[in-house]
Order: sequence, then structure tokens, then C-alpha cells
Amino acid sequence: MTPHEKGMSKVLAEWLRKADKDMAVAERLATDEVPFCDAISFHCQQAAEKYLKALLVLYSIEFPKTHDLEILLNLIATKNSGLADGLRDVIVLTPYGVEIRYPGDRPDASVKEAEHAVHLARMVRDAILPLMIPA
Repeated sequence: MTPHEKGMSKVLAEWLRKADKDMAVAERLATDEVPFCDAISFHCQQAAEKYLKALLVLYSIEFPKTHDLEILLNLIATKNSGLADGLRDVIVLTPYGVEIRYPGDRPDASVKEAEHAVHLARMVRDAILPLMIPA
């Protein structure tokens, strides 16, 4: 492995580690008696974003600092259009990355929306993690 590949591998592992943490927080909050729907939805958006960015690192595609999942999927589509098209439903998570965190930007997430957010974040994780295993 070249020094560049080692560096990329380290960055990739960091994106995945952070994505896994956000996913774990969302899943744990989703099992709580009190539905912290905004927090669940936020962490689902963050997990999906970080899994997508990990894939972009794997594909050696530069990406902007953004929480917009559509932008990230469009970049992924340049290498894997089938995967990007299959994940288009996750675009609905984008507002949870910023807007839900501040009063007045959007209504609070409902229990149904939080449950759907968990489903979508898991869908991204389950689609991307198998691609991270070296052939």
C-alpha cells in the first residue's frame, strides 16, 4: 500500500467511524420511551451524509462541505449511478442536517418521520458498507 493509499484508508475509516456513531445514537434514541424525534432525525441525516462521504473517499471523488444529500448522490452517480439512483429516497433527510436544529426553520419531526429517518439511514449504511470490503 502506498503512503497515499494509507492516508486515504485512514480518512475512509474515520468517515465510517463517525457515521457508525451517528447511526448508533439514532438507533439508541429510537428505542427510548421519550421520542426525541428531532435528535433521531438529525443523527440519521448525519449518518447518511457520512456514509455517502465515505463512499466518495473510496471513489476518490472530491466533495464540497455540504449537508445536501442530493449533491453527494449526484457525485456518487458519476461512478455508480445504480447505487445513487437506489438511494434517492434519502434526500428527504437533508433538512434534518441543519434546519431542524433551529427554531422556526421547520416543524419538529414526528414519530413517524423519525422512524422513517432511521429506516433511510439504515438503507444507506446497508448499501454502502459492503462496498468498503476489499475484493
